[in-house]
Amino acid sequence: MNGAESLIRTALDAGVNVCFANPGTTEMPLVAALDAADGMRAVLGLFEGVCTGAADGYARMAGRPALTLTHLGPGFANGIANLHNARRAHSPIVNLIGDHAIWHLQADAPLTADIESLARPVSAWVRKTASPGAAASDIAEAIAAAGRTPGAIATLIVPADCQWSDAAGPAPLPAIAAPRAVAAAAIRAAAELLRRHGAKCALFMGAAALGERGLEAASRIAARTNCRLLCETFPARVERGGALPAVEKLPYFPEQAIEALTPLEAFVLAGAAAPVAFFGYPNTPSMLIPAGRAITTLAGHADDPAGALEALADELGASAAVPAAAPATRPPRPSGALNPATIGAAIAALMPAEAIVMDEAATTGLPFFTASLGAPRHTYLALTGGAIGQGLPCATGAAVACPDRKVIAFQADGSGMYTLQALWTQARERLDVTTLICNNRRYRILQVELARAGITEPGRKAKSLTSLANPEIDWSRLAAGMGVPAVRVETAEDLVKQLELALAERGPNLIEMLI
Repeated sequence: MNGAESLIRTALDAGVNVCFANPGTTEMPLVAALDAADGMRAVLGLFEGVCTGAADGYARMAGRPALTLTHLGPGFANGIANLHNARRAHSPIVNLIGDHAIWHLQADAPLTADIESLARPVSAWVRKTASPGAAASDIAEAIAAAGRTPGAIATLIVPADCQWSDAAGPAPLPAIAAPRAVAAAAIRAAAELLRRHGAKCALFMGAAALGERGLEAASRIAARTNCRLLCETFPARVERGGALPAVEKLPYFPEQAIEALTPLEAFVLAGAAAPVAFFGYPNTPSMLIPAGRAITTLAGHADDPAGALEALADELGASAAVPAAAPATRPPRPSGALNPATIGAAIAALMPAEAIVMDEAATTGLPFFTASLGAPRHTYLALTGGAIGQGLPCATGAAVACPDRKVIAFQADGSGMYTLQALWTQARERLDVTTLICNNRRYRILQVELARAGITEPGRKAKSLTSLANPEIDWSRLAAGMGVPAVRVETAEDLVKQLELALAERGPNLIEMLI
């Protein structure tokens, strides 16, 4: 057994059985080891940002890490943007990066790079394997580091000679600590704020607080105290619909967020940090919670937010029974022009039970979250770190993790162009993903930001830098060229018809919506 084989065997023994890969010469022993390992699924991405984004989507839905395999420093650098997003989502991921043979590094070959420096900003754990015999124990420690609550990115750099040289067998996985129990004092402090402020208090939630257990406990707390239930603007994962309680999403633009939070007097943070503006604007504070409000942290990212909410509900004397959610209905099937409201209504009206919606629709996607309150049970994923190009890969990874669930990639056209190679992977792997492309032929969010900056009449160059016309991008033809069946629609009626057909079929397909 060589170092690469011992490494892959160790990963399999630890329950890590998917690798999203774009390998090169220095990873050939790892490719051979993947080939020889029964039970390890190897998924090719044609761009490293697809591999890292898919690992993020997989981790969010599977609750365990996948491997990524990339080629030296430049290959890994291509995947960093979606690792930035994954870090914000607290997704467990283990990156494998091949490096030159240790004795070859001194030659300073063209692809030599400082991989450790590239990896540290997006990794909680970084190591370079020093010998073939260390490869197995190194990957075991990487998997353990990634699996610690709330999830982290671990990066292991494996020189080529450490892959091809002889090594011993697999290594055992180190023990992974359970989530920290929340202190009784934190529970009492949260209960006191809720008792004192009632309807003027908000539970501001993220991470596992937005899973089924956390939401059911939050529903008990809200029934007891009349508090508001809020979540992050871009949550990593939210369970929604059916009998689950409705949770308000904090608006994106800081003025709207401040307006929404100003009537409140107190905030209990559960699995989320206090919200801040995405960007700094003139005469606008970074902190979105107005000054003078009472804030207490019930559970941080490394804690057990769901367990903390259950303990808080008990502390408040809330009924053990989860309150029945108010009856909610789907919106009617829309008609007329395609716009954000009719598109959001169409998805909410037709999406099947247990669907997974990955939302990177930007400005077009804003009405969907509210429109889908009455939809059947589903999972909602969002763009966590703001680095666009996450949507298509994240949907791809979610489909690998949950092959029995329909995945809907709700995607803006501009950000979709960053990682459109994910469509090819969906076709090759026959993944059940329906992609809805919002083709407004512009970076609409940048046009909004220009107006917010006081530039109401942008000049020729500013207009050019926010337009995706001249030439216009034909998404239906791009998708077909990558093996994904595609149609183009121009009215809400056509969207309803084509979406109904797409959701009834298994496998990848794409609907291009001309807005």
